[in-house]
Amino acid sequence: MSTRVSAMSVLPPVRRDRIIAQLPQCYRSEAALHTKDDFSNKVKTACQEQRTGTVGRYKISKVIIVGDLAVGKTCLINRFCKEAFDKNYKATIGVDFEMERFEVLGVPYSLQLWDTAGQERFKCIASTYYRGAQVVIIVFDVNDVASLDHVRQWLEDALKENDPTAVQLFLVGTKKDLSSPAHFAQIEQDAIKIAQEMRAEYWAVSSLTGENVREFFFRVTSLAFETNVLAELEKSGSRQIGNVIKINSPSNNACSTSKKKQPACCQ
Repeated sequence: MSTRVSAMSVLPPVRRDRIIAQLPQCYRSEAALHTKDDFSNKVKTACQEQRTGTVGRYKISKVIIVGDLAVGKTCLINRFCKEAFDKNYKATIGVDFEMERFEVLGVPYSLQLWDTAGQERFKCIASTYYRGAQVVIIVFDVNDVASLDHVRQWLEDALKENDPTAVQLFLVGTKKDLSSPAHFAQIEQDAIKIAQEMRAEYWAVSSLTGENVREFFFRVTSLAFETNVLAELEKSGSRQIGNVIKINSPSNNACSTSKKKQPACCQ
C-alpha cells in the first residue's frame, strides 16, 4: 500500500452534522448571491457520477475572514468549528486558520478558514494571506456603525490580492443578540444596501447564542462547492458527464487542524 493511500485511509469520517445533501437557503432574498432552491443539475449529476468514480476524491476552498478589530471574527469561527463561545476576547495576532471537513452531495470537501487580525498594524502580514481566496467574508458588528462603514475598505484590501470575478463575497453582521429590535432593523437595512452594492450575500448572526451560525457556514460551503464543481466541469471542455472528470486538490491538507501564524514584522 502506498504512503498516499495509507495517509488517506487514516482520515476520520466526516462528522454526521457536516453532511450537506440539499442547498441551504439564503438569509434574505434581497441580498443573496442567488435564490435557487437546489444545487445546479449539472453539479448534482457530476456528484452522482462520482459514486462510480467519475469525479475526483477531494476538494478544498480558501476562505478569508476580514473586518475591524473586535467585531467577532474569531468568535464566529470558534462557534462553528468548536461549538464554543469565549467571552474573554483575545485579539488575533497575525493570522490563524481552521480546517473544516464536509461531505457535499456525497463528495468530500473542505473549507480553509483564515482568521485575520483586525488591527491596522498587522495588515501588512494579514494581506499576504489573502491571496488565492475563493470566498471573502467581511464581518461587522451590528452594534457598531463605524465597523459597517469600514467594510468597503476591507473589501478593497481583499480584492487587491485576488481576481474580483473569481471570489464569492459575504457580508456578515455579528452580535445580533446585543442589538435592540429597532436598532437592528435600521442597521440591517443599511447593511443590505451595502451588500447589494458589493454584490455580496448578507447574513446576521450571534456567536453567543449560535443563531444562524451553522446555517451561514453551510450556505458558504454549498455555494463555494457548487462554484468549484461548475468551474471544473467547464474546464473539462467537450467531455460529457459520464466520462472521467477529475477534480484535483491537495490531499495533504485534509486533516482538521488549527495553526497559528506569528507575524515577523509590523510589531
